[in-house]
Amino acid sequence: MNRDELVALAIKARKQAYTPYSHYKVGAALLGKSGKVYLGCNVENASYSLTCCAERTAVFKAVSEGETEFEAIAVVTKNGGSPCGACRQVLSEFAPDLIIYIADKDNNIKTTSIKKLLPAAFGPKHLPG
Repeated sequence: MNRDELVALAIKARKQAYTPYSHYKVGAALLGKSGKVYLGCNVENASYSLTCCAERTAVFKAVSEGETEFEAIAVVTKNGGSPCGACRQVLSEFAPDLIIYIADKDNNIKTTSIKKLLPAAFGPKHLPG
C-alpha cells in the first residue's frame, strides 16, 4: 500500500469522527506488517479525559484483532496536526520504526517517523525484565 492510498483511507476514517465538543475531526489508517489496514477516528466524550484519539483507536483495533507490528500510519486533520504525546507513546510501543504521514484537508502531506516525533521514547527496555 502506498502513501496516497493510506492517506485516502485516513480521509475516509475522518468522516466517522465523533467530535461534538472540539469539532476537530481526525482520521487514521494504520498499516500492519500483514498488509491489513486498520482505520480509526477520534471519539470525544463529555468527560474530556475519556476521549480517544484516532491513532490510538486504530492501534487498539489492530491489537484486538491480533496484529501488533506496524509499518506506517496516515493521520488526517483539518490543518495537518501531528499525533499527540499519548498517541506517540502508544505508536512507539508497537512500532519503533513507524513511518508517519500527516495530511491536512487540502491533501498536503508531510512524512516523518515516530523516532523523529518521540526521540527518547520510554519502552519495554526501560522495564525490569
